[in-house]
Amino acid sequence: MNIKYLFLILIIILLHNCQSVSKKIDENVQKEESELSKLLNTSEEELKIKMGKPDKINFKNGNRNRFYIYKSEKFKIKCERRFEIDSNDKVIGFSSKNCF
Repeated sequence: MNIKYLFLILIIILLHNCQSVSKKIDENVQKEESELSKLLNTSEEELKIKMGKPDKINFKNGNRNRFYIYKSEKFKIKCERRFEIDSNDKVIGFSSKNCF
């Protein structure tokens, strides 16, 4: 009977730790989104000043919009940030994948 209680306590501790990690990741993702959203409607030059030279530039077919792609790696996890620049050289969108 004591082994069952010990096992139950262990499961509760593990579940609590998983929730803590998940909460921390969610907080970091929210912080990332908040920081990147500050770059919306800024100029292409201001984006380069804040983020540096992009690792790659992709052009969207059919219009003059382009995507600046920034890549980095932290703890063997590859992070990619994409910013869409319109024909007026303004940042109109962004996405962030695996960045925290």
